[in-house]
Amino acid sequence: MFSHVVVGSNDLARSKAFYDAIFAALGGGPAQDMEDRFAYMHNDGMFIVTTPINGEPATAANGGTVGFAVDSPEQGAAWHAAGIANGGTTCEDPPGLRDFGEAKYYLAYMRDPDGNKLCAMKVMG
Repeated sequence: MFSHVVVGSNDLARSKAFYDAIFAALGGGPAQDMEDRFAYMHNDGMFIVTTPINGEPATAANGGTVGFAVDSPEQGAAWHAAGIANGGTTCEDPPGLRDFGEAKYYLAYMRDPDGNKLCAMKVMG
């Protein structure tokens, strides 16, 4: 449904260390450096981190979340741990299974160093 997701950053070096770690946990390769931004390409998707084009400070989307598909709860836990170890902060409930009746999901939430909310998700049944 979408081709790419872009988030803003006020410190590209800090963000690159964070995103390199979480994408490595998902089996992704290193970022493609594009001067004032960088991009990750994995599983037919693209994720871009950039300084805002308008020159204003980057801010996190209030109410927004970027979700990443994981292959297993273990991969989601590794993704979350890599993010926390590289400047992310945990948010929402702790990583784990969420039972919504007929739908069950493994979810792990965190914020990147600029405050963007991210989620690792695995549909469990």
